[in-house]
This record gives sequence, structure tokens and C-alpha cells, in this order.
Amino acid sequence: MERAFWACASGFVLGVGLVPLVPLSLSLGAFFILLALASLIAAPRAFIIPCFLCANVLGLWWAEVPLLRDAELDSALGSTATIEGVIIAEPDEREGSTRLTVELESGARVLVVGSPHVALTYGDRIAASGELGLPQAFETGEGRTFDYGGYLALSGIGYMLSFADAERITTGSFSFMGAAIALKQRYLDGLARALPEPHAGLAGGITAGEKRGLGTELGETFRVAGLTHIVVLSGYNIMIVIAFFERVFASCRRTVRLALGIGVAIFFVLMTGFAAASVRAAAMATIALFARASGRTYAALRALAIVALGMIAVNPRILLSDPGFQLSIIATWGLIMIAPLIESRLTVVTERMGLRAIVATTLGTQAAVLPLILYQSGLLSLVSLPANLLVLPAVPLAMLTSFIAGVAGIIAGPLAPFIGAPAYALLSYIIALAQSLAALPFSSLAVPPFPLSILVVFYAALILVVHARNEPQRRSN
Repeated sequence: MERAFWACASGFVLGVGLVPLVPLSLSLGAFFILLALASLIAAPRAFIIPCFLCANVLGLWWAEVPLLRDAELDSALGSTATIEGVIIAEPDEREGSTRLTVELESGARVLVVGSPHVALTYGDRIAASGELGLPQAFETGEGRTFDYGGYLALSGIGYMLSFADAERITTGSFSFMGAAIALKQRYLDGLARALPEPHAGLAGGITAGEKRGLGTELGETFRVAGLTHIVVLSGYNIMIVIAFFERVFASCRRTVRLALGIGVAIFFVLMTGFAAASVRAAAMATIALFARASGRTYAALRALAIVALGMIAVNPRILLSDPGFQLSIIATWGLIMIAPLIESRLTVVTERMGLRAIVATTLGTQAAVLPLILYQSGLLSLVSLPANLLVLPAVPLAMLTSFIAGVAGIIAGPLAPFIGAPAYALLSYIIALAQSLAALPFSSLAVPPFPLSILVVFYAALILVVHARNEPQRRSN
């Protein structure tokens, strides 16, 4: 059954990935099905081949999801237009603009780009006027192009309304997602009262996934230092929060702790607007909690595959168009499959304070994601390893003290900065370290662009090698 599962999983993912290159036709689908039947008849025991082929056809068919269009908007492209709809995602506040995802009555979605600091929230019905167009790909530097249209299509967005003026028509009604976003904003306001910038922005990033709070300059510093991942709500961050609540409520029944842990995971997903990394992390954390509560073995790799397949099934576009999803899945695979191999050979590194595990985890995840990062951005950080080794041990305590500072900012008034002093000290250490390492000569190198085929071949070879290295351990288990 395990071989059939992996055959179906790999076939489905390959089918979804091939859609831009090989659109499914009736003849192609029929050919694959006949080939699967022929292989099953010729070699009944080799059932993984028909499993793979049938799953491949399913992936090709499933991924052909057309983007919802609006005839009226299509006719107004390139001109000034007025739309009316509901804000269905958290407003994206940036330094020079606010971006609103608006769904119209027809179901079509428009990205409204307007002035910064608008007083609009999730669920509001608005009217907006601006220049209507289609999202366009743009150059990111070093010869790379970002498919912005494909990225927006992840959220079902097919149009952009630029230089827009927006006004509220009606206020949105209560919703769990709206409440989570409002609570997150109140918490971020509390951080702003307790901590100065950029400390408040970093605290919001490590505890609530608020990456935009870093700002352009500090965000680039963290990117050069290879520390951007700590500002994304990963399974690591979410499990730290869950573990904290489990300790606080250790005297409660197991079902209560399970419900609390799942509730925390769901809350983070709502708070981040269903960002791919947080959905993946929350789903895997939930599976782990169920396994622990029921006394069953937690097969992390299988859990990762199930979560990834579920996310691709819900939104096939994330496989090729969402860099966050790609990095999250590959980094977790490296953590599961590569880090243990490295840790078993790091006998020269002490196990005290979990140092060997930290080194192995850092090396495993960095080795897994490095080719993808080079393909996406072309930036090779030469200080990533020391930066992670020096920063990661401080992250759990920084998260705890930052959370306390945020709550203090809400309820403690003038005392908030004093209560937030420990968080300020830890965050200052992280920021200073990132800035020092990023400022070193040759802290990073620019890598010229290379074709997707090289990336695919590399990962195929890496998976085969890692699987072969892990096979003896898997059999002994």
C-alpha cells in the first residue's frame, strides 16, 4: 500500500506540474488510461505503474481550472472603471500603497491598489475607481522574470485596478476570519506601544507572521543573511506556541489540550489569511497532535505528502506559482529526510543545549532549499549557516517575550515598554547579528539564471540519493 500511495502521489503532482506544458486532451487521457490497463494486464504485480499513470491523468485534468472572468470588466480593460464588491482578504498595507482583494457579484476578483493607510477592513463592501488592467509579469533583476499574474491567480485574482480611490459602502458582518484579523491588528498595535521599530516589526513577524513589518531595508538584510524564514509562520513557530499553551494547561485533560492545540493552529491560519506556509505548518501540527493524543506513530514524511497533496488538490496553482508553498514543502522535506542523516555524522559537535540538532537542522533545510532559492532569486547567502546557528536558539525565548510585550502593550499602558524590555534585548541581538553578517564583504553572491530543467534534474537526483541513504534505517525500523 505504501508503494501505491507514493506512486499515486508522485503521479498526481507530476500531472499538475505538466499542465502548462502538456494540456490534457481526450485522446491523451484515453492513451494514458489504456497504457495503465495494458501494464496491469501484462504485469499484475507491478500495480504501481497503472497507479502512477491514472494519478497522472487525474492531475492533468484536475489542474485545468480556468480563472473566472467578467465580460463587463474585459470590455473595460485599459480604461478607467468603477467596481463594487466585498474585501475578502486582509488589506495589504505597504509603504506606498494599500492592496485590497475585492470579489464582485459575478465572482471575479480584482486587486485594488490605492493610497496607503485607508480605513477599510476585511468584509467591507466598497466602491473603487481606477485604471483597470491585467496583472503583468515583471523583471526581478539578474535576468529573472516573476509571473505576477500567475501569483495573483493563486487567490483567484484576474484583474488589477491601479491608482484607485476606494470608499466604504457598508461595513462587513462578523466572521471568524475577520475577528482573527482584528485581534492580530490589535496585538500588533500593542507591540508598537511596547517596542520601537524595527523591533516591533520583527516581533510581529516571529509571532504573527507579519513579514511586511520589517520594512524594505531590514527585510533585505534578513534575506542576505538567510534569516527570512524566521519571520514566516512555520511549523517551528506554531509548535513553540502550542507547546507553551500545553505547559500552561498541563493539568487539563488530554482532549482539552488537543482541542486547544488545534484551535491555536486554526487561529494562526485565519490570522495569516490562509498563507501557504502557515496552512502547511498548521496542518502538519494538527496531524502530529492527533497522533500524540491517540498514541499512534507520527510518520512525518507521509504527513507532509498528505498535506501537500491536499493543498494542491484545493488549489492546483500553488504547485508552480507560489514560491512560499514550494519553499515550505522542500524545507520541511529537508528537515525530515536530510537533517537526520547529517546529525548522525556530526559526532564532532556536542549535543549540549541541542547544538548538534540545531546544526543538523540548519544544514538539512539549507541544503534542501538552496537550489530553489538560487532558481527563484539568484542570491547565494554565504553567511546563512552561522546566522542561523547563532539566531535559532534565541527564537523561542524571543517569541515568548514578544508575545508578553504585545499583551502588555494592550493592557499595561505606560508600563508596556518596561515589560517589553526582555523582548527588546533579544530582538536587538537578532537584528544586530543579521546586520553585522549581511554587511560583511562577500556575504552573498549573485548566481546567473539557469533553466527549470536543471532544477528538476537536481531535485530528482537529490531525492533518489537521500532515499537510498535512508532506506537501511527505514527497513531496520
